[in-house]
Amino acid sequence: MNGIARQITLDRRHIAKHLPNTLQSQRLLKLGRAAHIFIDEDTMNRVAQAIIEQGEYNGKIRNYERYGLFFTEPIGYRISADGSTIPLFYGEVKIDADNRYHVIPRTKPSEG
Repeated sequence: MNGIARQITLDRRHIAKHLPNTLQSQRLLKLGRAAHIFIDEDTMNRVAQAIIEQGEYNGKIRNYERYGLFFTEPIGYRISADGSTIPLFYGEVKIDADNRYHVIPRTKPSEG
């Protein structure tokens, strides 16, 4: 079965770190970490909806249920602290124990 068949609620605390030019995404870069950024908020919302409707369950990894989906066109990019970027084609929804979720653009599914 694909998709998420129960009610989940968007966890707004994680949105800004996955959008371009926000204080949160810039903070990750200043700390020397990579940031996984959606092209824009509309893309983020479209990816979340697609995963909720037809994403594949990847298991429970690091205390989150994870569902994901590959896309044919880039949904975002990974930017390194040095400014280099790579396009991202995979989206992942992470659901916590309270049924709150957030969506992340990734290179591939999370691994345990």
